[in-house]
Amino acid sequence: MNAIAKAIDTLNEAFGRLIAPLIAVITLVVLYDIALRFFTGRPSDWAFDITKMLFGAHFMLMAAYGLRHHAHVEVDVLKRLLSRKKQAVVEILGYLIFFVPFIYMLLTLGWSFFMRSYSRLETTYGVVSIPVYPIKGVIVVAAFLICLQAIAIVIRAIQQLREESA
Repeated sequence: MNAIAKAIDTLNEAFGRLIAPLIAVITLVVLYDIALRFFTGRPSDWAFDITKMLFGAHFMLMAAYGLRHHAHVEVDVLKRLLSRKKQAVVEILGYLIFFVPFIYMLLTLGWSFFMRSYSRLETTYGVVSIPVYPIKGVIVVAAFLICLQAIAIVIRAIQQLREESA
């Protein structure tokens, strides 16, 4: 089971390191839009839409990486007062009670959201019609990566329980 958790960590680490620098591309598009507004007095037709979509995709794709590095919001105040065994139990229960329904909804609703957008070949409004469905597909990819990382966390919590019981 430890090999599975390590493989999931490796996947999310590599994916996060691949996606993280793309914030620079988003920054360049924003700077382009700002410069165009400053020098011509009018924004570009596409830059604002692109930056919204790219930032949303970046944020979603980095969620599993953040979960892997414990950079997510968690109420640790009481949890830190507990023994390691109780911490593992709280973690497992937390993922079962809160995470499983959330990820189920994110995967199922995200998939239907993406498929509806893809079937209509949805685009943005305006002069430049940018396809929206690839960004909506990111919801499903991000949910899958987050789900995998949660599995790795639960595996580690189960291992912690086994170590404490032995």
